[in-house]
Amino acid sequence: MAKYKPIDMVKEYRGKICEHSDTYFQKRGRTLCTGRICDPRDLDKKPYSANEIATHTKFQQTYAAIKALTPEQKAAYKEAFEKQSKYSTLRGYVFAQEYAKLA
Repeated sequence: MAKYKPIDMVKEYRGKICEHSDTYFQKRGRTLCTGRICDPRDLDKKPYSANEIATHTKFQQTYAAIKALTPEQKAAYKEAFEKQSKYSTLRGYVFAQEYAKLA
């Protein structure tokens, strides 16, 4: 009896297939995720709400705080990151810690 080895049609996707595709694939940490964009948002018809603008501002403040970290703070974050298992990347861990400070 012969061994049957299935052919992997698609091993991995990263990022969007194209801008007009309604399905996208991306890798988050160790997980491959898919999603669909059925109706892209038209900002002329539906502009950002006050809550969305506040969230955007909070993200910008978080990234500014990350850029302003000293080498000692970065080293402390790296040390703390190695002791935890929730976050798969150092960048994600640092972002979560700095974002929590603004809350």
